[in-house]
Amino acid sequence: MLQQLASALVIPGLPDWVGLVVLVVLALVALAYLLMPFSVFGLKGRLEAIEAQLDEIQTEIRSLTARMPEPGRRRAPVEDDWAEPPKAARPPIEAPRLHPPIPPPAAWPDDNSRSRRSEPRLDWPRSPR
Repeated sequence: MLQQLASALVIPGLPDWVGLVVLVVLALVALAYLLMPFSVFGLKGRLEAIEAQLDEIQTEIRSLTARMPEPGRRRAPVEDDWAEPPKAARPPIEAPRLHPPIPPPAAWPDDNSRSRRSEPRLDWPRSPR
């Protein structure tokens, strides 16, 4: 049976016993990982840190719960400390416009020295004066 296993594990180009040695080494590595304590992986330190944080959170929740009033006994609202701010004269708020504002009509200057024509004059070439 061992010879059948050894013949099944033969790696071409290498001696017959190399496959068996590789299998034994892999089995030992797997066994070492199974038997290795978790602190080697760093899990123990992380678990202790998480546990410390959880203890701090629980302590903070207890202190907050102790400071809260009981549900049956409510404190009166504090109105003595509140001062109403002075009301400034605010302009009345206009309703928003539905249409944009209409601009005023264009104002034309009444200057007679300038021509009222806006298109260019086509008297080229100019004759010398």
